[in-house]
Amino acid sequence: MRNILAKHQDYCDFKGLIADNPGFVPCDIDGIVERNGQFLIMEWKNSGEKLSEGQKIMLKALASKENFIVLIIVGNTNDETVVESYWQITKNGEFMKCGTSFSELKQFYRDWYTLANGYKR
Repeated sequence: MRNILAKHQDYCDFKGLIADNPGFVPCDIDGIVERNGQFLIMEWKNSGEKLSEGQKIMLKALASKENFIVLIIVGNTNDETVVESYWQITKNGEFMKCGTSFSELKQFYRDWYTLANGYKR
């Protein structure tokens, strides 16, 4: 994120709202695009940062849907876009490494758009 002062949503006030599941709180998605009913979700993590268990469950559930592709991108966009690696969550919930550079991620994005553009609603 180029604006290091940008605020993120804080959902701590949701903790405890569901009595039998007090930790049930919203989580964010860093990026999502749609084309002709096809969705590409992008979740960015800094090097060494892990997905929370709840976020992993949510992203795997989305990846299992017919029109969704979910990517986990290790890197950042602080000063420039840096991609160390990126992974697709497959329909069966496995993490499949797809690439190791921003140029590869840009090509993946273009390829996804081309495929999604061919779908008709």
